[in-house]
Amino acid sequence: MDLVKELFNIKPECNTLVENRFKEFENLGKNGSEEDLFSELSFCVLTANWSAKGGIRAQKEIGNGFINLSEEKLIEALKSVGHRFPKARAKYIVSNRWIIGNLKALIKKDPFEAREYIVKNIKGISWKESSHFLRNCGISNLAILDKHIMRLMIKAGLLNELPKSGWSKKKYIEIEEKLRPISKKFEEPIGKLDLYMWFMAKKSVDK
Repeated sequence: MDLVKELFNIKPECNTLVENRFKEFENLGKNGSEEDLFSELSFCVLTANWSAKGGIRAQKEIGNGFINLSEEKLIEALKSVGHRFPKARAKYIVSNRWIIGNLKALIKKDPFEAREYIVKNIKGISWKESSHFLRNCGISNLAILDKHIMRLMIKAGLLNELPKSGWSKKKYIEIEEKLRPISKKFEEPIGKLDLYMWFMAKKSVDK
């Protein structure tokens, strides 16, 4: 598959959707409160081994509960939206509340430093989820290496197979770098490229 050609083919169909979605991300990064940013961070914790649509539903229904519910109440709330791992995710979210008050400063840092800091210090977040959070705050130069994206990379001959174990920094960056030439040829930053590739895979532009 010629990935760049396919991307240009679908661009007219989804360009407006992608641009509008990315404006939402930029608005969150520029104007969102600490609580808004923590809600987005919690969304990214929830989507690990779950789904973006499930995370969006949970975020909408739980609202400020990510910030103020007890761990027990948060477990119940996550059960009510059908999360696969309500106990583990509630524990992570509650233990991450210390970062509230520091998120605005964090997303203004060098994106690669911010990503690594989040991976090292935030529970339930690996390289993909950290990249996801920062992209959803309007940072455009990080890749979100979801399995749907990597399956397209396999079809395009950029990858031989899906990684078999958890992410290391070296492995994540190695695969991320394979997308940068595609991003350059497609003339869109890698964070937007993800949205176009997601549309190719799922026919929607989620977050």
